[in-house]
Amino acid sequence: MNGTMAASSHRIMLGPLVAAIDQGTSSTRFLVFNSKTAELLSHHQVEIKQSFPKEGWVEEDPKEILQSVYECMERTCEKLTQLNIDISNIKAIGVTNQRETTLVWDKETGEPLYNAIVWLDLRTQSTVERLINKTPGRNKNHLKHKTGLPISTYFSAVKLRWLMDNVDEVHQAVVSHRAMFGTVDSWLIWCLTGGKSGGVHCTDVTNASRTMLFNIHTMDWDPELCKYFGIPMEILPRVRSSSEIYGLMKSGALSGIPISGCLGDQSAALVGQMCFQDGQAKNTYGTGCFLLRNTGVKPVMSEHGLLTTVAYKLGRDKPACYALEGSVAIAGAVVRWLQDNLGIIGSSEELEKLAASVGTSYGCYFVPAFSGLYAPYWEPSARGIICGLTQFTNKSHLAFAALEAVCFQTREILDAMNQDSGIPLTQLQVDGGMTSNKLLMQLQADILCIPVVKPSMPETTALGAAMAAGAAEGVSVWSLNPEDLSEVTSEKFEPQINPEESEFRYARWKKAVEKSMNWETMEPVCPGSGVANP
Repeated sequence: MNGTMAASSHRIMLGPLVAAIDQGTSSTRFLVFNSKTAELLSHHQVEIKQSFPKEGWVEEDPKEILQSVYECMERTCEKLTQLNIDISNIKAIGVTNQRETTLVWDKETGEPLYNAIVWLDLRTQSTVERLINKTPGRNKNHLKHKTGLPISTYFSAVKLRWLMDNVDEVHQAVVSHRAMFGTVDSWLIWCLTGGKSGGVHCTDVTNASRTMLFNIHTMDWDPELCKYFGIPMEILPRVRSSSEIYGLMKSGALSGIPISGCLGDQSAALVGQMCFQDGQAKNTYGTGCFLLRNTGVKPVMSEHGLLTTVAYKLGRDKPACYALEGSVAIAGAVVRWLQDNLGIIGSSEELEKLAASVGTSYGCYFVPAFSGLYAPYWEPSARGIICGLTQFTNKSHLAFAALEAVCFQTREILDAMNQDSGIPLTQLQVDGGMTSNKLLMQLQADILCIPVVKPSMPETTALGAAMAAGAAEGVSVWSLNPEDLSEVTSEKFEPQINPEESEFRYARWKKAVEKSMNWETMEPVCPGSGVANP
């Protein structure tokens, strides 16, 4: 049999393929999977530039984000063609994205009206303080019964409010009914399905549940919440399920292919890890760290600082499932910081080597509260701190302390999760970019005192989006029935230190966290008035 024959027969055997756009905080990827085996066939990745125009501000360029998606698609299609894989076998595309990041654009010109304000951004801190001060009893959980979320700089509504108050172009566009608001998923889907020429303005329930404008019980935008933040409902995208055909690709090699899956990145990882049962959980190590535990069809409210969020709704007529979430702002971002800001490493691989060379932090603790503290504290006034330094401490100890910080933060949200559910997790399923660091995985098992299980295919976020897209009605090339899901191979890290040692280090960490709090207090409050000074 000659080479071309072999290639063409190989081509036929693959069956339907499904692609995923994974637009994260620090990079964009496009990945193509075999829908029958869940095998990753090819992918391409492009880094995204973050800009920090002022202290605490984090922005990205919406056009660069869109361009990176097109570039990843084109490169991946070229790679598939080189592998002799016919791209016409791609039957659907799923979208998964960094959540909460906020964009406003002009529906007539298709132009963004400002940079995307990234989820980590802190410019809304004074807005948040003002909002909390006007609630009864100054309660940050004032809206939690509807949203599942505390009032925080993290979520989209406050960022959108800031844009409307501080960016004249945004204000004008809202007044003249030209403005469209969206999170990254909405911006991408709108652009890819035609933009100003008939683009579809939609989002899915998981992304909508991160805006603070969405009622997680009625599963729709809430007029009272919109009024609370002063946001006109007409600028909001239409909320859809996470798995249905939203529209078709309008340009490029994949023109005509349906976009039929949409999940916020953490929900997508939960789906990609096959956590479909009540009680199953996963932890993703990306820019931040996110532990989600499926709570089934009932939203469970946390008593220990976790968020209640929509996990997925895999079809128009399917029930919504919910999750408890522990969100940590800075995980992988600490690696980038050690590299770009301090220059003590040249790459993330180097961090592992540096830390492994000492094997301990020698009493040095690093709390990377660069964006305040997220779960379980929700303390926007905290800032980063490195403590326990002696003349002996060097950059290797700091590298080790940075890895430990990721593990300790995970332990805090895992403890909260166990307290809320009453049923402790017996092992932790993990994924995300940082899981390639074996030292980190071993440290995590040691600090949690339970095994850590990592799938050998680390791209679970993209896989989840592909599964949602392939399972959509009208596509139906991916079955989500438990018996049809492919067996996942994984690697297991068992705890190797004694629990007493682990507890001692964790207690020290908690002490360091205390010291990072109440650092940055924004606006002085007039006594008695409850109103912040202008």
